[in-house]
Amino acid sequence: MIPAYPPAGRVPEAERKLREAAQAGDADFAIGETALALSLAARPALDLSPYRAHLSEIATSVAAEAQGKQDTIATRVMALHDALVERSGYRGDRDTYDDLRNADLAHVIDRRRGLPVSLAVLWIDAARAQGWAAWGLSFPSHFLVRVDGPDGRAIVDPFNFGQALDTKALRGLLKRLQGPDAELQAYHYASVPDRTVLLRLQNNIKLRLMKGEDFRGALAVLERMLMLSPGDPALWHETGLVHGGLDNLRAAVMCLEQAATLIEAPQARSRIAMEIQALKSRLN
Repeated sequence: MIPAYPPAGRVPEAERKLREAAQAGDADFAIGETALALSLAARPALDLSPYRAHLSEIATSVAAEAQGKQDTIATRVMALHDALVERSGYRGDRDTYDDLRNADLAHVIDRRRGLPVSLAVLWIDAARAQGWAAWGLSFPSHFLVRVDGPDGRAIVDPFNFGQALDTKALRGLLKRLQGPDAELQAYHYASVPDRTVLLRLQNNIKLRLMKGEDFRGALAVLERMLMLSPGDPALWHETGLVHGGLDNLRAAVMCLEQAATLIEAPQARSRIAMEIQALKSRLN
């Protein structure tokens, strides 16, 4: 049995939403609402009411843009573009890309700027509010969104004003990001579960905090990630190492023991066992 971690009670509303998302596994869930729960978990005094109202306003705007038009994939993408880009002004933050606020949905709504993955959450949420199928695509180094329609599908780039990308454009983007020898593969535009989208959102924050040596802040992010994905041994392992670095030795041992329980590779399990013994020697 995977233990609850961190202990419940810090921000009950946020934790409930995150644990519900974890229970959904790879199924779709209310991605916008759950992303706001992550914002609340990070800032417990935050009032989510205006942000929820804004998501509702976007959905209403998309419906209005699509009303009276033939239901095609082109109509759907244009309605999303007009509501999110033209009316609400969402776009990628090119000037301060590494700003931590770009990966916090509430801040993104306040600033109308964000990372590819945070803007993708808004596009997915707005599309699904219409009953349209939409998913995140874990394209290398640049998150994209796929929207399906009755006559086909479209891949859009929320960071770049919702530009629709055909195969040629995707190939060009890949080569710009990974070099001229990179070749487009089917997995480059495969959809990913909602939970993966939000984990990637949090990972952006964690990496920037780690780079800035804010290890306590990074630990808080890892704890939120574990609420979303309690069966991920890599997250337990990293959380244990950060606890160890902060001299939270008992918490570090608990996290590493959980990682060892979940991990399958014998060599990795042996390495973790050595890390556990090193930590226990510091407890004695």
